[in-house]
Amino acid sequence: MKKALITGITGQDGAYLAKLLLEKNYKVYGLYRRISTPNFWRLQSLGIYDKINLISGDLSDLSSILNAFKASEPDEVYHLAAQSFVEASFESPLATAEVTGLSTTRILEAVKLYYRDTKVYFAGTSEMFGSAYNDKALNENDVFKPMSPYAAAKLYGYWISRIYREGYGLFISSGILFNHESEIRGLEFVTRKIVNEVAKIYYGLEKKIKLGNINAKRDWGYAPEYVDAMYRMLQADKPDDYVIATDETHTVEEFLKYAFDYVNMDYHKYLEIDKKFLRPLDVPALRGDYTKAKKELQWEPKTKFPDLVRLMMGEELKRWDMYLKGEKFPWDVPNYPNENNLLKTYRGNVK
Repeated sequence: MKKALITGITGQDGAYLAKLLLEKNYKVYGLYRRISTPNFWRLQSLGIYDKINLISGDLSDLSSILNAFKASEPDEVYHLAAQSFVEASFESPLATAEVTGLSTTRILEAVKLYYRDTKVYFAGTSEMFGSAYNDKALNENDVFKPMSPYAAAKLYGYWISRIYREGYGLFISSGILFNHESEIRGLEFVTRKIVNEVAKIYYGLEKKIKLGNINAKRDWGYAPEYVDAMYRMLQADKPDDYVIATDETHTVEEFLKYAFDYVNMDYHKYLEIDKKFLRPLDVPALRGDYTKAKKELQWEPKTKFPDLVRLMMGEELKRWDMYLKGEKFPWDVPNYPNENNLLKTYRGNVK
């Protein structure tokens, strides 16, 4: 039985990847940061919480990482943990550099010193490309021009991974993943924010949705399919870097329109542009060319953009419906506190 260690296992990708590896008969270990309020709802929602060996640790501490390696003795390491919210990286650039950037070197040092046969996956991001291109389909050979502390930290992780791969002969592959969403995306991301706000407007709990740059174009895919690409990279004969994307772009406004269309409402009546949601620097468009992944990994996306929005809207409406009926969630979903004002508004509307 193969053993895998996933950092950031409580996040969207970590949870889906853990589920995939369990289905492939792996013994899965997950490194997570201990916080006052447990954040295991994604693992619970996928029905795998009790099937994973959880290890609390701190990515800023090499001894903590070494303890996780000793406990798991992994054949494969998937380094997904990061401060991955672009807007927050402008507010906390040093923390972003520490968690998103330097943690990668600590992981690789552990592999180099003690676990040289362990294969490593590094989670890169399309944000590393920045604004160097205008809606061009980007591949592994295009130039990077990061435009946020998050993207810069990820680019450090990407290059240090290549240095350790080429300098020490380690098996390290990097996935340059373009935007990928799902029903368990965090509320800090614009896609989940949109479906959450649309659901609240549908139930009469809110009157407006406030957004920043609705003209930004992104290449949006479905997260469960993207973690399959991660797995395939570590099953390949040799390590390499791969763009994972759909080769299509859609604006934030399009996402908003599809979300409101799901509940038969006109988004124009509810949209409000708020400058506080604009970033100091913003990437106008990102589109990925996944030709290499298709050729070498036999990977390609399946879920189309409209279907992605429908999946997310359907789940969000289900959650709010359960909450407003006073039913208990089948798992502990955060961000739905017992807000009496919302319940009063809802009950007043349905009388």
